[in-house]
Amino acid sequence: MKVLVANLGSTSFKYRLFDMTNEAQLARGGVERIGEDLSPCFVEIGEHRSEMETPVPDHAVAVKQCLTQLTDPEQGCLQDASEVSAIGFKAVHGGRISGVHRVDENVLEAMTEMNEIAPAHNPPYINAMRTLSEKLPEIPLVAAYETGFHQTNRDAVKYYGIPFEWAEDFHVKRWGFHGASHRYIANRMAELLGREDARVISCHLGGSSSLCAIRGRESVMTSMGMSPQTGLLHNNRCGDFDAFAIPMLMERTGKTLTEVIDELSSKSGLLGLSGVSGDCRDLEEAAANGNKRAQLALDVFVADIRRYIGSLLIELGGLDALVFTGGIGQNGQGIRRDACAGLSELGIDLDNEKNSVRGEEFSVHSDSSRVSIWVVPTNEELVVARQTKELLEG
Repeated sequence: MKVLVANLGSTSFKYRLFDMTNEAQLARGGVERIGEDLSPCFVEIGEHRSEMETPVPDHAVAVKQCLTQLTDPEQGCLQDASEVSAIGFKAVHGGRISGVHRVDENVLEAMTEMNEIAPAHNPPYINAMRTLSEKLPEIPLVAAYETGFHQTNRDAVKYYGIPFEWAEDFHVKRWGFHGASHRYIANRMAELLGREDARVISCHLGGSSSLCAIRGRESVMTSMGMSPQTGLLHNNRCGDFDAFAIPMLMERTGKTLTEVIDELSSKSGLLGLSGVSGDCRDLEEAAANGNKRAQLALDVFVADIRRYIGSLLIELGGLDALVFTGGIGQNGQGIRRDACAGLSELGIDLDNEKNSVRGEEFSVHSDSSRVSIWVVPTNEELVVARQTKELLEG
């Protein structure tokens, strides 16, 4: 069985193709600037990489473009597009629907109900799924929701202190996201530690960040709430924020509710605090050159990480492994160092020399640390491919 895993943006399409008989990645590629006059496309098959620019008006054409690349007689890895058994989507928020589902009208309606909660994520997926269902009906579509991994959280960490009817009627709960990444870390750490009962905190740090407490390969608690804007501050999204500040901001700035929400979701976070960038690499360079706001943004980010490490550790009742993943988690030595600083009394002791590693799987704890500390590259696409395969088979 071969599964194509799609990761969509409003104007982008990225994919990986897996042979699920051995979980080998056969190819990866993508299309940028969909809908413009010319869209850059690339594909990597083995050691070969090709690039081109061509008009790609919508996501269905992007998928067809990728299938054309994959079936190229000279450089492709497929004899025919029919070898693709399904397209799996790393879907974000289905509200009343979670877990893994074949895409149908009910699934699409559930996602549409959550458009206001995940405005940067749900609409592109919905549009692409509808278009692909119409233009490529022979290929099954599967939605693997990011919220699915956190269904095992107990009610006490799911519910907000709001009228109960809001939670039941409108699904206003702490759903959590980055489920594919945290699921991968849960399974990988069980393998690395040789334990099924391991207590793990997974720190997915990147453009969007969240932490997750894991016990026995299951999510116990997570930092994100109702929407992907919550929890830690993100590259340009605010993270946790007091809702009662919104009417005051509207009154004093003269902005509409929509304008305030737009600033909180696209002009805040690391970018908003620093005024420089939402990229930690840029902020570290600016801070090294004396930019105090860049340093402030980094300090707030680290403080958020440490705050959630503490709350998740308490929920777990102890800790066996602390894991850093995602673009920042895998490459940000300074962020890892500062997040672990002064935690020896909690059994968390980072080895600064080992911590020089970037982007590869490696343990970075000291010999005296009671908690093992790991850098583990995540593989969200493989998780979605596995979930797609399991659904189709059973």
